[in-house]
Amino acid sequence: MEKIDLGEVSLSRIIYGMWRLGDDADTSPAHVQAKIETCLAQGITTMDQADIYGGYTAEAILGAALRAAPGLRDQIEIVTKCDIVAPVGRYSNARVKYYDTSRAHIMASVETSLAEMGIDHIDLLLIHRPDPLMDHHETGRALDELVASGKVRAVGVSNFMGHDWSLLQSAMETPLVTNQIELSVLHHTPFTDGAVAWMQEAGVPIMAWSPLGGGRLFGAEGRAVLDVLARIGAAQGLAPEAVAVAWLLRHPAQIMPVMGTNSLSRIAALGDACAVTLDRQTWFEIYTAALGREVA
Repeated sequence: MEKIDLGEVSLSRIIYGMWRLGDDADTSPAHVQAKIETCLAQGITTMDQADIYGGYTAEAILGAALRAAPGLRDQIEIVTKCDIVAPVGRYSNARVKYYDTSRAHIMASVETSLAEMGIDHIDLLLIHRPDPLMDHHETGRALDELVASGKVRAVGVSNFMGHDWSLLQSAMETPLVTNQIELSVLHHTPFTDGAVAWMQEAGVPIMAWSPLGGGRLFGAEGRAVLDVLARIGAAQGLAPEAVAVAWLLRHPAQIMPVMGTNSLSRIAALGDACAVTLDRQTWFEIYTAALGREVA
């Protein structure tokens, strides 16, 4: 599978998202190891985490698997995120859900993530959400310090707009290398509202969360699009979800879909998207179905 070069780290073109890891009936190290090995068999080497996933439990679940099979760590890249404080788990005493991009919080979050996962460095750390109370000088210095220390190899952001990115980057020596945003055939406005354009212009590869619309593709909202995806997929012997992901891969902005599922059979099929062929007219056929009308 293609790798996307982000400078200090390279990520697999398709990424395995672990936000649902704690929702599985089986969270044993052996089962998590099986998920990772199923990814690796397809060339999917990047695992996407966040401190908040599973109510602050998902990193520890991954950590148990890595401790049980330490050889896995050298075969994968670990992405994780920080700055969301929700009144659950280790932050159950918080009065309100909030964002914290202070140096103290970022440093503490990284130390906790390293301990929970039993690793000595994070390959890519993302600021999870734009913080309206962010002191960009303080946050930028903290991220620079983490990279200089070797505890974090590269840094980026998630859910940022161009102005959020520019503000933080202006106070940093280390380059921000990616932005993880919501992007799918059902959430396609980033292609036309400037969210993708500024990253494409800057040459910033994009991580896309909920590339299947958070399951909405398979409900009433996605029926018309799903029918088109199914027809295109059937002609190539592939499932409609593979076509939906391929629709993102076809875009020239270097989009890396983050795929989350606990099913080993579905994990085994994640790489099928790389086998889908979409010409320009077929891409627009899908886009037309998503819009519910032909383009102007």
